[in-house]
Amino acid sequence: MYLQGRETEAREQFRSGMRLGIPYAGASALLAISFGVLAETLMGPVAPIVMSALVFAGSAQFAAAAVLAAGGGAVAAIAAGILLNLRYAPMGIALAPSLRGGALRRAAIGQAMIDFSWAAASRGGGRFDPPFMLGATVPSYPCWVGGTAIGVLVGDSIGDPAALGLDAIFPAFFLCLLVEGELRPGPPAVVAGLGSLIALVLIPFTPAGVPVIAASAAALLGLRRSPG
Repeated sequence: MYLQGRETEAREQFRSGMRLGIPYAGASALLAISFGVLAETLMGPVAPIVMSALVFAGSAQFAAAAVLAAGGGAVAAIAAGILLNLRYAPMGIALAPSLRGGALRRAAIGQAMIDFSWAAASRGGGRFDPPFMLGATVPSYPCWVGGTAIGVLVGDSIGDPAALGLDAIFPAFFLCLLVEGELRPGPPAVVAGLGSLIALVLIPFTPAGVPVIAASAAALLGLRRSPG
């Protein structure tokens, strides 16, 4: 009965995550269209869709596209993407204590971690709800891949994404995550403020991706334990 109750609760949390994830998936689709329009001119029609299906990481994909657009080579583009995705290392460390099962199962659940679902699944005090996180991620994947395909296929008729304001979706998306998911009084607000300050200081002087990784160092404040 106990295991059955746990499974029922997990299914309900998964469904709750899906319900919350649907509106964010819509925003993800718009962002993916913007990426598809941009990437098609740089990579051709097939590579952007394959990249979205395999990488499924908007910030890394935009960073790689930005490097290519600036005349950089494939190695530099890949390095920029890796730098931005390194933020998932501290996020994964934070998630790990909430995961159950063997190494393969835990790794598989970790693959479903995206910025939105990770933040939405946070329950405070270092606790996360993995079924909720999985549910919140599920709607975003088809929207991201499908949006990329739309951008690639009809990019010529869409024109410049910046002219439509699509370039503003990405920063607005992360600002919403910060305000709704993590900006709580006390240590979370301090960490958010310090991370923002670090990134703002470094942006003019460092390559893409470095400010994000450096800003994540502020999360180390969360490792401090209260005395006693």
